[in-house]
Amino acid sequence: MSHELIAVIMFSTMMLMLMTGQRVFGAIGFVGAASALLLWGGRGGVDISFAAAVKVMSWYPLLTLPMFIFMGYVLSESRIADDLYKMFHAWMGPVRGGLAIGTIGLMVLISAMNGLSVAGMAIGATIALPELLRRNYDKRMVTGVIQAGSSLGILVPPSVVLVLYALIARQPVGQLWLAGIFPGLMMAALFIIYIAVRCRIQPELGPALSEEERRIPFAEKMRLLRAGLLPLVIFAAMMVPFVRGWTSLVESSAIGAMTAFAAAVLKGRMTRAVFETSVRQTLAISCMFMWIILAAIGFGAVFDGLGAVRAIDNLFTERLDLSPWTILILMQLSFIAMGTFLDDTAMLVIVAPLYVPLVQSLGFDLIWYGVLYTITTQIAYMTPPFGYNLFLMRAMAPPEIRLRDIYASIVPFVGVMVLGLALVMRFPEIALWLPGRVYGE
Repeated sequence: MSHELIAVIMFSTMMLMLMTGQRVFGAIGFVGAASALLLWGGRGGVDISFAAAVKVMSWYPLLTLPMFIFMGYVLSESRIADDLYKMFHAWMGPVRGGLAIGTIGLMVLISAMNGLSVAGMAIGATIALPELLRRNYDKRMVTGVIQAGSSLGILVPPSVVLVLYALIARQPVGQLWLAGIFPGLMMAALFIIYIAVRCRIQPELGPALSEEERRIPFAEKMRLLRAGLLPLVIFAAMMVPFVRGWTSLVESSAIGAMTAFAAAVLKGRMTRAVFETSVRQTLAISCMFMWIILAAIGFGAVFDGLGAVRAIDNLFTERLDLSPWTILILMQLSFIAMGTFLDDTAMLVIVAPLYVPLVQSLGFDLIWYGVLYTITTQIAYMTPPFGYNLFLMRAMAPPEIRLRDIYASIVPFVGVMVLGLALVMRFPEIALWLPGRVYGE
């Protein structure tokens, strides 16, 4: 049996197991371990698994994952996100579509606090959605706003997914984070422009606050502004020392976690329940990521040992004679297809061992490709019929918002995200200028 056929069987078996509802790390790990044992026997198969475990445990930046996850849950469970939305309500309410625009701003700040898209979705659906509906915002408009805004969670630093990509692609985490800042802010700006123009043309979609609701004392507005700036202070306390070279990545993540904890304590919101929930959720998600990474590295080692990466490279570049840009676009389309039934982490660990060497051999920058990956997977999250975000929204939305409304709501925002993806592909400097400026060309 040829190595190419073995690789196809491995990949097909893994996808079949995932489609039957098996856990991601179980499917990937089982196929990788079983293939290693069948191909190289007991000693060789065990060596591959052991080497994968050692690689995971010796990767120092992996310690940042629990720190960032803990920081995000502390800020979420202590209701600091509530203060953010009150700030946007006070300052943006008088503008048509202002609360929807403020929700995008809320999502940007939540992204800077957490790094997980599901956190932005949960906060937006529980805090912003009821308020927007109560103020007669169009239900399709607001569900699209929350889904689109939550997509910024894995693009704006500290992105947990970019940390995982850095591990698999062997790229510096700091450069990846900096590369995600401008594309993330650009995407948020495109969302805001769309909302502002749409609500200008159709005011009934996002009515401004009434005169009575606008009567908020200036002192109260300034108090809310100070509360809303707290996440930016936490973000600066974490990122500035790291970018300036004063601290390592792990030390900066610890600073972020401690600053968030101190903020919750000083505001009198660090109760026993908040602390216990934050620690439990941090442990659960961190362990999940560790198992997925361990399984993915073992699976990738078997694939690499078979020469599957070189075979795919030869297929695209020599047999089919495709141009590098055509191959890149096909890879992005495959992410969108897989995103209809897999989350971003699963997609990354399944195909990154194949795609990253291929992208490098085609002459593309791996930092830039990491940003393309994050944007593409979030487009996939919002693409029917089985987009991950669609079902998260359906689970959190009130009964009056039907699945049909959720499907219709994302169409214009997907279009905006495709435009943003095209801009980053056409102008790589959007992603690469800032890390090049900070770290040198």
